[in-house]
Amino acid sequence: MSAILVVTGASGAGKTAAVRALAERGLPGVECFHFDSIGVPSLEDMQRLHGGADLWQADATDRWIKQLAGGPAEVTVLDGQTRPSFVHAALARAGNPAARVVLFDCAAEERGRRLAGPRGQPELASSRMDAWAVYLRGQADALGLPVLDTTAITIEAAASMLEAEIQRLRRYATDSRSTPHPNREVP
Repeated sequence: MSAILVVTGASGAGKTAAVRALAERGLPGVECFHFDSIGVPSLEDMQRLHGGADLWQADATDRWIKQLAGGPAEVTVLDGQTRPSFVHAALARAGNPAARVVLFDCAAEERGRRLAGPRGQPELASSRMDAWAVYLRGQADALGLPVLDTTAITIEAAASMLEAEIQRLRRYATDSRSTPHPNREVP
């Protein structure tokens, strides 16, 4: 069973850029995936097909975790805006593979600058995205998840932080004395 590192955070926090930089390093046994690569339906389709955006997100998270847990890689990395609580529930349904969820966070002003500048998506720099970032930080705090502040670091430094998380996950996954437990993060 593949170990899974889920990198979550609000738009503009740097998770996608860091996961892309990590993938470019070509680490042996590591595969990187992007949540949105399966396509994101319109809000109307989310409502019609799943009962709402939250239910779509939970379903998509479940599908991703099942796919990644059964994959051939030693460690799979998933970049995506999903609730950590959805990840934990999906991990439990997938047989509790060794896993770690990390939150990429940064100051709202920096997130807005990135979205308006390099990303070219100024419409995402909104009070709604700010509220989403606050919500994710609250989940991370409540669940005791690591929070990686990307406000003042380079993409390469963020990728190095992810590489350190992968090494921590690998040590945990190969320690035969450790037993993954539902809704518990790898130490």
